[in-house]
Amino acid sequence: MSLLLQTITPLAEAAAGAEDENKSFLVSPDAGAMIWTLIVFVIAWIVLAKVAFPKIGEALDKRQAAINESIEAAERDRAEAEKLAAENRQNLLEARTHAEDILTRARKSADAHEAKARDEAKTKGEEILDQARKDIEAETRRAISEIRTEVADLTIQATAKVTGKTLDGDDQRRLIEEALDGLDFSALSGERR
Repeated sequence: MSLLLQTITPLAEAAAGAEDENKSFLVSPDAGAMIWTLIVFVIAWIVLAKVAFPKIGEALDKRQAAINESIEAAERDRAEAEKLAAENRQNLLEARTHAEDILTRARKSADAHEAKARDEAKTKGEEILDQARKDIEAETRRAISEIRTEVADLTIQATAKVTGKTLDGDDQRRLIEEALDGLDFSALSGERR
């Protein structure tokens, strides 16, 4: 440091003296001052090269390494984000496909249940109609049987009043059968002969 002060002091005195000399130092430089300036510059350069420049270089290298590492990390993150985005798109596509499959199966199942219910209702309706027809036919046969019995009883009573005598069981049955065979009960049952 004292070397630097020793170098700077004469330069400062020379500069002050040069200013006094009509301020021509800048116009006509002094060769001694130039040499000392050059020597001080070289010494400063050497000191900086030995002490400061390596530290500055290290700092710049560290900064460059940190920047490169950040760029690489950003590239890795970007690649990972693209991979995740692709996986998400694939998962979304699979979910949509799965949902469509579920909807298709649900529609098919609903259609099958609807068709089954329709068929069951139709079958049940036909069974009810058949049972109603059978009940009507049985009721019609019973009613016709009752009417035949009533007609037979009325015929016996009318015959007894007209003839004044009562016929035996076989004659009564024969006359009733002949009378009933002549009547058309098919109109009551809805049948046509």
